[in-house]
Amino acid sequence: MKQRVLLVGVGLIGGSVALAIKQEHDVTIIGQDVNAEHCKLAQSLNIIDEITDQFMEEAERADLILLAAPVQETEKLLTQLEQCSLKENVIITDVGSTKERIMERARVLHEKGITFIGGHPMAGSHKTGAGSAKAHLFENAFYILTPFADTKTEKVEQLKEWLKGTKARFLTMDAMQHDKLTGIVSHFPHVIAASLVRQVKQHADRDDLVNGLAAGGFRDITRIASSSPFMWRDIITHNKENILSFLDEWMEEMQEVRSMVEQGNGEQLYDYFRGAKQFRDTLPIRSKGAIPSFYDLYVDILDRTGVVSHITTLLAIKNISITNIRILETREDVYGVLRLSFQTEEDRANAKLCLEQHGYGTYTTM
Repeated sequence: MKQRVLLVGVGLIGGSVALAIKQEHDVTIIGQDVNAEHCKLAQSLNIIDEITDQFMEEAERADLILLAAPVQETEKLLTQLEQCSLKENVIITDVGSTKERIMERARVLHEKGITFIGGHPMAGSHKTGAGSAKAHLFENAFYILTPFADTKTEKVEQLKEWLKGTKARFLTMDAMQHDKLTGIVSHFPHVIAASLVRQVKQHADRDDLVNGLAAGGFRDITRIASSSPFMWRDIITHNKENILSFLDEWMEEMQEVRSMVEQGNGEQLYDYFRGAKQFRDTLPIRSKGAIPSFYDLYVDILDRTGVVSHITTLLAIKNISITNIRILETREDVYGVLRLSFQTEEDRANAKLCLEQHGYGTYTTM
């Protein structure tokens, strides 16, 4: 008999994990979602095999229970599982971005001898929903597991076996460490991005030109502010203490910056920006997987009819594939910038050579 996997939350993350499990295991995956249409779509895409609205009944039949719902909802689901007669060897895991409150809620199950191991696959996409799910979404991404201190090692290894189709890089740590680390590199930056957008909006309300000029770098550093407000409300609420601590540190930092700006000390400002650049430049800039780090090539172009078509035709003739294209700036009689993205460094190098041979100025950045 096939093993049964209960998936609660049939979206991008849950759907991608389900596809990765199917890739390596002969299983039946039962899906449940608050939106029935999500399940229908997932079933049509062969992400799940069956649909249920009987959570507790299906939980009692499952060999693996994957909770891919928002973190607040996951807490409620764990409370319901306390009332179930679960299989002795079942493993329960989640995919939430916070872990301390989830692990605390799961403690009752743990004390009953039921295995719960927190999980957080640290990858995603600007797209959402089951229609965007990919089995290789987490390839080479970090997948953090947070077992209880006395969880048996073989149980952790069993979960890794279930999830090996993700081709992720598994890290094991306690929930407190997880929330602090993800708080500083993920949760806190979302707060800052949102605050930057809100500050600019105040000025945009007073000057229509702000909207038109708030492009390029501003859009890049605030991209994450477009994420789901419902999801981030719950994440920040769950990780409140860490976020408050980081905010206190940030406000102290901003006071120092304000002082430097007020004093107009060029040397201090230079050192400040240099220190930030030096650390930023040491961060990993290349990765493999479903969300690759693209190799960008910038091309100077004039605002003339057919110039973009000419460039893409030149590359097509050389069989060089472009993954993304964007015009960063176009003004009449002034050079604009065309950003071309490629999936490999080789493609970028070949494109650079091709375009320069036809008189285009190109350049790359880190």
